[in-house]
Formats: sequence, structure tokens, C-alpha cells
Amino acid sequence: MELIADVLLAAGALGAGFYCLVLGRRLNRFNDLEKGVGGAVAVLSAQVDDLTKTLSAAQSTAAASAQTLTDLTKRAEDMSRKLELQMASLHDLPEAPQVRQPAPQPTPAPAAQVSEPMFVRHRSAETHQ
Repeated sequence: MELIADVLLAAGALGAGFYCLVLGRRLNRFNDLEKGVGGAVAVLSAQVDDLTKTLSAAQSTAAASAQTLTDLTKRAEDMSRKLELQMASLHDLPEAPQVRQPAPQPTPAPAAQVSEPMFVRHRSAETHQ
């Protein structure tokens, strides 16, 4: 009886060993970094890191843009108030009397002298060299 128990125990141990061997090989193929799920996980992990960095940069840029836009909006509102005050103060000014100025008389052209041309080009000594 002990011999049968020992043989069954040895057969069970061999079966469990064979099962572990097959399972180990499948697990190695499953976790292979080039072809298996392990490779996909590694690629996705790298993409998540890249997206995290990009998102962080985009958030900081958006925050800076929002601050700039807020500052510009505040300046525009201040200038709008100033312009409204200036426009309101213009309504309080009395109208100035309009003075008509006489139209300018054309001046007679001087008599042209025949001996001199109207336009003269002077060439410097540097351009002749």
C-alpha cells in the first residue's frame, strides 16, 4: 500500500512539474516585450508618460494665456471707462464759432528764364569714378 501511495505521489509530482513547465513557457510568451501583452503594456506606459508631459505643458500654457487675457481685458475695460468719460466731457463743451477763411488767391508764377533749365542734375565727383 505504501508503494502504491508513493507511485501516485511521484506521478502527481511529475504532473504538477509538467503543468508548471507549460505554464511558465506560456507566461514567458505572454510577457514578451516585443510580441506579447508585455510589449503592449510597455508601449502604452510610454505613451501615458508622454501624454502626461504634454498635458502638463498645455495646462501651464493655458494658465499663462488666461492670465494674459485677464490682464488685457482689465486694461480694455479701464480704457473704455476713460473713453466714456472723455466722450461725456465733450458734450459739456460749448460749440466754437466757425470762422470762414477766404480762399487763398493763386500766386502768379515767376517769369521763366530761357537761359536756365527748370531742373538741373548735379553729379558728384564720386559717381564718375
